[in-house]
Amino acid sequence: MNNKLRSLQIIIIIAISTLVGYYFGVNKVNLSWKNYQPSTSVINKEAPASVSNVDFSLFWKVWQRLEGKYYDKTKLNPQKMLTGAIEGMTQSLEDPYTIFLPPVQNNNFKTSLAGQFSGIGAELGMREKQIIVVAPLVGSPAEKAGLKSGDAILKVDDNLTINWSLSSAVEKIRGPKGTTVKLTILREEPDRPFEIKIARDTITVKSVDGWIKKVKDIEGIKDTKSIKGSEESKIGYIRLSQFGDKTNEDWIALINKLDLERRKDQSLEGFILDLRNNPGGYLSDAIFVASEFLRQGTPVVIEENGQGGRNTLSVSRKGLFYDTKLVILINKGSASASEIVSGALKDSKRARLIGETSFGKGTIQEANDLGNGAGLHVTIAKWLTPNGTWVHGTGLKPDIEVLPDSKDQSHDAQLEKAVSELLK
Repeated sequence: MNNKLRSLQIIIIIAISTLVGYYFGVNKVNLSWKNYQPSTSVINKEAPASVSNVDFSLFWKVWQRLEGKYYDKTKLNPQKMLTGAIEGMTQSLEDPYTIFLPPVQNNNFKTSLAGQFSGIGAELGMREKQIIVVAPLVGSPAEKAGLKSGDAILKVDDNLTINWSLSSAVEKIRGPKGTTVKLTILREEPDRPFEIKIARDTITVKSVDGWIKKVKDIEGIKDTKSIKGSEESKIGYIRLSQFGDKTNEDWIALINKLDLERRKDQSLEGFILDLRNNPGGYLSDAIFVASEFLRQGTPVVIEENGQGGRNTLSVSRKGLFYDTKLVILINKGSASASEIVSGALKDSKRARLIGETSFGKGTIQEANDLGNGAGLHVTIAKWLTPNGTWVHGTGLKPDIEVLPDSKDQSHDAQLEKAVSELLK
């Protein structure tokens, strides 16, 4: 499945702002510009054979009237007009994840999943037609500036974001290293808008990291009562920040390293899989990661198409930690692919979820390259957990709810609870 999925780029991700020829009755458009007088040559204007109930002549009438009558000829940019028409077509579906990506935006998306890009380092999402922050990346300019999961972005450099598409917001917020962007933010507390200025930088995302440590050496734990007598016990920790281009490769390297350490010392209490602030990524990677902790043949996710047909995707490889005690950390920045992994392990009663309710994105997109650098992401299905739960708009609820310690940034209350659960 991997090669086929990679060729089509089956993705389940919240747009990374780093923050992180489609047919409109047209197969090819030849555009030329002379002395600001539009001279547009268009071939194959006929509608596709599958479209029989739409009169495309109206589109061309509007085009020609603008071309001939609009007073400021310098603003008649044929390529921009075509792009706007295509974007309007995708926006008519009222699905923030079905989007047309002009070349620059499409390239930005690809470099984001590759793990290095220039921007502020934050994942963006859309909720009730409002641009929101899913999560700032760890150590990013966005995190250092104080941007938080759930923040609504009202303005970008004093421009209102109302009616913006997700891809437009990403394009306007990201930018070259050393430049700054001003965001007007609305947060639950305080309940009034405020501004944050963020200096863009080069962002490098390490998708996988982890360690095995004695409990007494784990940073962020303050409540020693919950671990009293277990300070010498060992805990394994795996942090997965996204499901990107190199995730599987990096995952295998880390898992093999941790497995060697585990075999040398049999005192390991279990593993913590940290999916907090993970916006998602490739569907194939989600199945690959979940397979590390589940027995072969166990269902991971159910795809449901628009006609209600279902296809169950299951574990197809033998993982190294399928019988190791496990807990999973999630928060409101955990979305898409990270929710698939969490949902599969929860439904199979393989792991308990600790933290906050996840983001709630339950659809799958297919990423298509259209030529000339442009791209199109199309929602092709929704996904359900193995028990048939659709998390879209509601998220996964944790088995144990733990909120962050807002008064002490050095105290990781969620990690602390995960450790205490493994020690039971």
